[in-house]
Amino acid sequence: MDRRVVRTGVGGLCGLGTDAASMWKEMREGRSAIGPIANSELHDLEGMTGAEIKALPQHDINRGHLISMDRFSLLAVLAAREAMRQAGLSWDEGNAHRFGATVGVGFTGSYATEQTYRSLLLGSAIRAELFTGVKVMPSAASVHLSLSLGLRGPVFGVTSACASANHAIASAVDQIKLGRADVMVSGGSDAPFAWGVLKAWEAMRVLSPDTCRPFSADRKGLVLGEGAGMAVLESYEHATRRGATILAEIAGVGLSADAFHIAAPSVEGPASAMRACLADAGLNAEDVDYLNAHGTGTKSNDQTETAAIKRVFGNHAYLMSISSTKSTHAHCLGAASALEMIACVMAIQEDVVPPTANYREPDPACDLDITPNVPRERKVRVAMSNAFAMGGTNAVLAFRQV
Repeated sequence: MDRRVVRTGVGGLCGLGTDAASMWKEMREGRSAIGPIANSELHDLEGMTGAEIKALPQHDINRGHLISMDRFSLLAVLAAREAMRQAGLSWDEGNAHRFGATVGVGFTGSYATEQTYRSLLLGSAIRAELFTGVKVMPSAASVHLSLSLGLRGPVFGVTSACASANHAIASAVDQIKLGRADVMVSGGSDAPFAWGVLKAWEAMRVLSPDTCRPFSADRKGLVLGEGAGMAVLESYEHATRRGATILAEIAGVGLSADAFHIAAPSVEGPASAMRACLADAGLNAEDVDYLNAHGTGTKSNDQTETAAIKRVFGNHAYLMSISSTKSTHAHCLGAASALEMIACVMAIQEDVVPPTANYREPDPACDLDITPNVPRERKVRVAMSNAFAMGGTNAVLAFRQV
């Protein structure tokens, strides 16, 4: 039997705010968190812009766990705890093996790696800090969810660059549909504000010197951000049996690979993932009310994504609402599509499409309705979220009102 998968809790933090509600409020109003990076040691990169979490919320995470966490794991745990609180869920010895976690990450352990290299190569240290190895594991965030929340079911990490969170959520959906779990905590986390990571992005010449303007003709590139977004996923039967409030159903998943270029995007790869998502959800193109675009703010990505959307949706591409919330929370890499998942769920909950902020000039090659600068009230029964990663790995999710 094909099990329906629903969302009963969300949590998150990024430059926009330290909980899902405050983040959504800023996204909805099109207020951008992008500005000078102040808290990180950027060495010769002073003046770089990003969307930084200025201060973390108060928490009571066990010190024994904290000393083995890099920042991306800490952000994931904070977001997951919020999602579990909203879902009203807790585990016990009888059901812990039916609760699992998947977390998508892009750049893992950036802070621990940076600290280790500097202490060994530039300082006087002769060995790495004890927990360096476990801090930088790609699976570290999901493992810390397991430790913090007592999850003993399927637990593993997922990494596919900028599509990591959507791939993680897709994997969590599979665990529930296959009957391996009743509940999965899933999403993405990233904390890329380390000198080495920023130097790597700087070398690619894709970073904007000021802000992120997706689909605007005067866009100059992407802006990096840090954050985490998590969701509690349950089988529909499990959620209804315990009387949970259902936020949305994960209606479909579409995955593809470009097999084209390590850095340049293609049209057909993203189009294939969107078509697969519609087919998996049993939806027609005309059923989609809102599409949260990958929308990084680079010339090639925005034009290629626009062409892919037109190829899949035809005339309806001009009728549905589209926006890129990266204009507000920036590109949070492995966490990006997790934050955008929250935008989709809240758009369904409130029938409001968050805008593409910072938009100034029309681009003839990006001529769809990208909801410039101002939120729009409209009925949102179905929302889709695009995530198209470096290397050409694509993951698209569809969410449906229940």
